[in-house]
Amino acid sequence: MLARLSIRDIVLIERLDIEFSRGLAVLTGETGAGKSILLDAFALALGGRGDAGLVRHGAEQGQVTASFDVPKGHPAAKILSENGLDDTGEMILRRVQLADGRTRAFINDQSISVQTLKAVGAALVEIHGQHDERALVDTSTHRQLLDAFAGLDKEVAALEMLWEARRTANTALDAHRASMERAAREADYLRHAADELKTLKPKDGEETALAERRTIMMQGEKIASDLREAQEAVSGPHSPVPALAAAVRRLERRAANSPALVEPAVKAIDIAINALEEADQHLSAALVAADFDPAELERIEERLFALRAASRKYSTPVDGLAALAAKFASDVALIDAGADQLKKLEAAAAEADQRYGAAATKLSAARARSADKLNKAVNAELAPLKLDRAKFMTQIDTDANAPGPQGIDRVEFWVQTNPGTKPGPLMKVASGGELSRFLLALKVVLADRGSAPTLVFDEIDTGVGGAVADAIGSRLSRLAGQVQVMAVTHAPQVAARADQHLLISKDALDKGKRVATRVNALAADHRREEIARMLAGAEITAEARAAAERLLRAAT
Repeated sequence: MLARLSIRDIVLIERLDIEFSRGLAVLTGETGAGKSILLDAFALALGGRGDAGLVRHGAEQGQVTASFDVPKGHPAAKILSENGLDDTGEMILRRVQLADGRTRAFINDQSISVQTLKAVGAALVEIHGQHDERALVDTSTHRQLLDAFAGLDKEVAALEMLWEARRTANTALDAHRASMERAAREADYLRHAADELKTLKPKDGEETALAERRTIMMQGEKIASDLREAQEAVSGPHSPVPALAAAVRRLERRAANSPALVEPAVKAIDIAINALEEADQHLSAALVAADFDPAELERIEERLFALRAASRKYSTPVDGLAALAAKFASDVALIDAGADQLKKLEAAAAEADQRYGAAATKLSAARARSADKLNKAVNAELAPLKLDRAKFMTQIDTDANAPGPQGIDRVEFWVQTNPGTKPGPLMKVASGGELSRFLLALKVVLADRGSAPTLVFDEIDTGVGGAVADAIGSRLSRLAGQVQVMAVTHAPQVAARADQHLLISKDALDKGKRVATRVNALAADHRREEIARMLAGAEITAEARAAAERLLRAAT
């Protein structure tokens, strides 16, 4: 419910803070006092259209903040979660209107889009008036209201799951059919290509490996003779190793006589001999590596030629031939085994259709039964509202050929305002005053189901007499037992039934140079005085005060 409304620098409102409680709150005041301004400001906080003209003259910006106490599991909390916002149990909606026409929106001091603010606002508050069609203009809300009245939320959720399963099954079937049709058109080509690539057996990375091996083999042939010549010099008949070894042996025999002279030379020669032997080993390994079979080189050349020819033929890189071969093989398998799979998918889709159809038909029948109950309940509320010759009816158009996630029904509220006249959609047939009373009757019936936690009624009692105004007040009071209700009213019969009475007035400031709107919560005596003013007009008489007292006593 709405707990607090704070307004800063909006039109005639400089600074205004209003605390709200549960039950019925009425806002009264003379014409032009600022009731419409207050509602416009509230609508701005709920995501309504911004307007630079809302900013008070001389101010750079205006601001409206609406604080709500929201129960856990409320639909507004889901909207917050979907937009990455935290749900703390209290929702603070804030809208800043700049004088240049731009606006900024916040929820719990986190910046959000106006669309998100509007979605949350719609889940928290409904504003209704004689010419306000927002709650009923979308006929999809009529189906939702009927489902809420009938308690069919679980059935609708289950049907949505069946619809999704049906959609998935039919999507798979359509995709398989398309694949089979495509494969059938290319059957001969696919079989030839699949056989050719199966024989070729391409592998990922094969081209690179073969090209590298071929390069090594061709280079090895050129350097083999140089390697052999180098090995001949190191370890052949003219190798210096035997001579060096003999010299070392001679020097070692002299080492005992002159070690300081001999040992460094012996050590150096030993190192040279070891280096030459190591060089011989490397040269031998290089010769082995450089040695190749000419037949192997020919086989590599032929393999590379075959791979690259296939690459050109199928306009695919060599490294993509393996994947292409798998795809062709899959397509051929689809042609061969696709008929069996098609039958399975057709059976699955038919089963999903049948399950959805049965559930949709059952839900449609439940809606028809509940529509009769809703019609009776709403029509029972019409007579006291001076709509005793009118008739409310729930029109359900069922079309099994036009299914949807919520079923096969199109639901719309219709009315017949007088006997003998043609029934039609509520929004087209009912006049402004009738529309507001039909709406009130609906809301009373649906008070605990399908309603936002806060309802605002803007002068829905305009142009009605005392008895009808009293009936409206009675129903607003009943409605307030289920949800929070705010009503802007000129009817004393409605004001007398309020749990909270707020008086809107204008004060002259700066010696009459400007005015500002203020709101006061009225206690018992002041409340009787305001209701007496509503009864009598400019001059409040003793009779008006007595009548106001009787209205207050009757209301309690």
